[in-house]
Amino acid sequence: MNTFFGIIQNNVAILNEDESLHCVKVLRHKVGDVIQVIDGNGTRAIGKIEAAHAKQCAVSLTEKEVVTQSRNYKLHIAIAPTKNIERIEWFVEKAVEIGIDEISFIKCKNSERTVIKDDRLKKVAEAAVKQSQQAFIPKLNSLIDFKEFIKKDTSDVKLIAHCEKESKQHIKQYIATNKSFTILIGPEGDFTKDEIALALSSSYLPVALGDSRLRTETAGLFACGAFASINS
Repeated sequence: MNTFFGIIQNNVAILNEDESLHCVKVLRHKVGDVIQVIDGNGTRAIGKIEAAHAKQCAVSLTEKEVVTQSRNYKLHIAIAPTKNIERIEWFVEKAVEIGIDEISFIKCKNSERTVIKDDRLKKVAEAAVKQSQQAFIPKLNSLIDFKEFIKKDTSDVKLIAHCEKESKQHIKQYIATNKSFTILIGPEGDFTKDEIALALSSSYLPVALGDSRLRTETAGLFACGAFASINS
């Protein structure tokens, strides 16, 4: 059964233009076909297509359930976009499949990419949610300056993964339940010493992600996997 994003109100779901076009023109669904609709906020429903229009597809719902978030922690990864945007898209896709609550994109001194397309990354995340049969879509935030992000972060536990040589605890030592976490992942050239110092002075703790030097997107995915494996 195909799954689509839509606005769910009472016993009716309305697909947006992109989802309607995909449903009607690409997958060739028609009136009477049964599809699944999720709103990205925990509601999952099944219903029959009542109006098969490419710009606005309407679905009459026959089943509906509200799903609770299964993770007992909140994970927020703030990551510097890579020069090759496909690598950061890969990170978003896989992080969503594994399990993440929020992704922020940060502009650092050594960042090679200073522009991202929010809509494109949102579509990548939505596709990953549907593929992995989840009910929640993570929050994706627009690109923000590193210093500004530091000021706004209110997580319970704040971590920064950097490559400078200093005493660090492995990430698994910080993982706990019923807390919110932020993990900073820098660009390929790493955070600058000034950025690291700013983070440490703002209550971030230095964290190790194993013995290997990881690419930006790999480091982000490693963090997701570490949380998922210990809290699953």
